[in-house]
Amino acid sequence: MADKRDYYEVLGVDKNSDEKEIKKAYRKLAMKYHPDVSEDADASEKFKEISEAYAVLSDSEKRQKYDQFGHAGMDGFTAEDFYQNVNFEDVFQGMGMNFDIGNIFETFFGGGGRGRGYSNRPAGPERGSDIYTETRITLKEAFEGCEKEIKIRQDQLCPTCNGSKSRPGSEAETCKTCNGTGQVKQVSNTFLGQMMNIRPCRDCGGTGKIITDPCPDCKGKGKRRETKTITIDVPAGVDEGDRLRVSGEGNCGEGPGLNGDLIVSIHIKKDKNFTRDGADLHYTKHISFPQAALGDKLAIPTIEGKEVEFEVPAGTQSDTVFKLRGQGMPSLRRGNRGNLFVTVNVVIPRKLNSKQRELLEEFDKVSGNEIKQPKKGFFDKVKDAIES
Repeated sequence: MADKRDYYEVLGVDKNSDEKEIKKAYRKLAMKYHPDVSEDADASEKFKEISEAYAVLSDSEKRQKYDQFGHAGMDGFTAEDFYQNVNFEDVFQGMGMNFDIGNIFETFFGGGGRGRGYSNRPAGPERGSDIYTETRITLKEAFEGCEKEIKIRQDQLCPTCNGSKSRPGSEAETCKTCNGTGQVKQVSNTFLGQMMNIRPCRDCGGTGKIITDPCPDCKGKGKRRETKTITIDVPAGVDEGDRLRVSGEGNCGEGPGLNGDLIVSIHIKKDKNFTRDGADLHYTKHISFPQAALGDKLAIPTIEGKEVEFEVPAGTQSDTVFKLRGQGMPSLRRGNRGNLFVTVNVVIPRKLNSKQRELLEEFDKVSGNEIKQPKKGFFDKVKDAIES
């Protein structure tokens, strides 16, 4: 492993960098070198390099061993050992792109990374990887539920060879390197002693078969990447960050009926009237001083697009909160609706005309400039007693 670059150098971070800084550096480089988006001729190798560096430095035990022994401390690790604890889904979420998590393993490590055991027989058909993407909806759409069109880049089985990778009428040969087992054993000498590394056969990609006459349409890949538009149903009551799973709309696997899933993260646009807290909504209503002092009937908008009449009692103070039951969002799990909380904000005019000033001065004389403190409730009295 002497020809490998230092993992910290690969990610461009300092050796004292914390987990957050390492994750941020990897995300930035992944955006640049992911094979699905990069036009760099060496993008695949660079992406493999940064992914390996992140897999080690994001794992506290591997990082400790690497810091102590360098690359020699990584001898004997299989591709599965490197990546088994790495949550790439968490890293790529929110990047606004259709990153194919599974391809990290399938493209760079011969399909032997995640979810494939090491048996004495060739690996069987594998389920395709999931596709992760996101969509933005309005608060009104979250209230009512809606349909959204999602455009994705998806691996589909080649219609010519139906995923066999061989030209129709021809058959694959048994791999001579691994004798059809799909794996090879390699013994390496380290300062810790001899270590055996069992890894997928690179010649056959862990399948145990060699394609001698590849399909002319897919060039022996068994699949083709196509752009596809899918309509998804967004249920009423979804919240920011919720994920919808569309079964079978991920990438194709190594045979018919083995598609992964499409995972769609929901993001909700800011609403001009309401802010949301779970199933509850919050709305601020501005009223004048006379309305607060005398009381008034107000029209309050609701998320349904209608208005409800609400009576503000005389003497209402600014920042008083009123609750309108059942006027919030539907609960995705419980089925009932939340509440609408209305905060009353008394607006003091910045400029007065002569008549307004005259009336307020008269009001000031009549009231005697006295400000009555609001009556204390039971709990306020208890609090005063404790603090005294």
